[in-house]
Amino acid sequence: MIAFTAAEIAEITNGRLAAEPGITPGSVVTDSREATAGSLYVAKPGEAADGHDFVAAAFERGAVLALVERDIAGADGQSYPAVVVKDSVLAMGALAAEAVRRIRARRDAEGMPLTVIGITGSAGKTTTKDLLAGILAEQGETVAPQGSYNGEVGVPLTVFKAGFGTRYFVIEMGATGIGHIRYLADMVRPDIGVVLGVGTAHAGEFGGVENIAIAKGELVEALPAAGTAVLNVDDARVAGMAGRTRARVLGYSAQAAGDGSRAGVRAEGVELNASGNPEFELFLPGDTTGHHVSSGLIGAHHVGNLLAAAAAAHAAGVPAESIAASLSAQTAASRWRMERTERADGVTIINDAYNANPESMRAALRTLADLGRGRRTWAVLGAMLELGPDSIREHIAVGTQVVRLNISRLVVVGREARSLYVSAVNEGSWGEECVFTETADEAFELLQAQLEPGDLVLFKSSNSIGLRHLGDRIASPLESTGTATEGSAL
Repeated sequence: MIAFTAAEIAEITNGRLAAEPGITPGSVVTDSREATAGSLYVAKPGEAADGHDFVAAAFERGAVLALVERDIAGADGQSYPAVVVKDSVLAMGALAAEAVRRIRARRDAEGMPLTVIGITGSAGKTTTKDLLAGILAEQGETVAPQGSYNGEVGVPLTVFKAGFGTRYFVIEMGATGIGHIRYLADMVRPDIGVVLGVGTAHAGEFGGVENIAIAKGELVEALPAAGTAVLNVDDARVAGMAGRTRARVLGYSAQAAGDGSRAGVRAEGVELNASGNPEFELFLPGDTTGHHVSSGLIGAHHVGNLLAAAAAAHAAGVPAESIAASLSAQTAASRWRMERTERADGVTIINDAYNANPESMRAALRTLADLGRGRRTWAVLGAMLELGPDSIREHIAVGTQVVRLNISRLVVVGREARSLYVSAVNEGSWGEECVFTETADEAFELLQAQLEPGDLVLFKSSNSIGLRHLGDRIASPLESTGTATEGSAL
């Protein structure tokens, strides 16, 4: 983190200084439990708890300054050192924007510019972010978010990890409404913007898919004329964003039927190996011969994410050979994204339950079917949330797909997903083939009793449903020869 004094923080955030002006925090946290010596603690109101209630705890752990919306007094009646602002989250964003401005100015003056890359889309953001950060880290100091820090709090926390030595920022951008990505883009001023797709995730909150397209396109609208918009031309709504940016447009296509005239980055000869990992020839702008990529990710749907990362890296000036080599060397860096565990008894777990929407659910089920030839396959599914009025229809479609893909066993968990179960029954799956459980505990007991060596089990649901934890429980009872811990996922 670059240094800001308390006086500078007050000036940048239009806050009232209630501390010694020379106090200079060395890190920023929003969770009092993460405070360490020298931290700035940002007290933000929340749905479940108010961060102001934990100011004392943050100082006990070493915080030296708080960003608050009201004065907080300790047991002695004295207020803790603070900068008092109207909105602590917006103030944190203003501080992050100033950090980016200072880093960029310093690096420009030294002739080593900062490159900021924003990534958005309804699915695949975290995987693409991880892949791109892996490529860029071999070229220079790179800062990227952990997990899915992609909102008005997560993006500033990512920025605060950077310093004047940072060469690349990779920023994941999420939104639940129009204007959210514009706010984040104004904060970090991206040079390259990547739009992966416009799906139905959060359609209920946005008020429809067309509004999602409006929101995702805010990223390319924010790009400078000298920047690059990386667009998935296999998605018509994303391809249409070319008219919303003044930046150069670089399209990518994962489909043979993609619009080759707009796809400067493409994959040819895509195949899945025996482990379900995609292999293909990567073509970048100007290539007459491809660069072989043999990915460690699971599932054909990751080809698009691999191409998006390749296109963004190309736009950032990375040589083609380095891009292909890095993509081939990387496995999944974040948990619960097609995370594969081989149990000692021969049961294979694929835990893809970090999140779910209709597009990612269909992709995961196709991967299960592809990998499960000759094996008994299980789909353990929970609800896809925030789909609005299309929710029942989308769950019905998934239930139908499970049966038509000849998945051996379906376990539906939770009443929010019951229409998925009913759909599978109506499609002709019943008895032991299709089971509904009210709770994850019931599903755990069923799986414990019925899983056999050689079975392949997929877990998939929206994050708050929590099936990722059920997947971990099923993966952990027996000593595993695979990967059940963070950082070692396939």
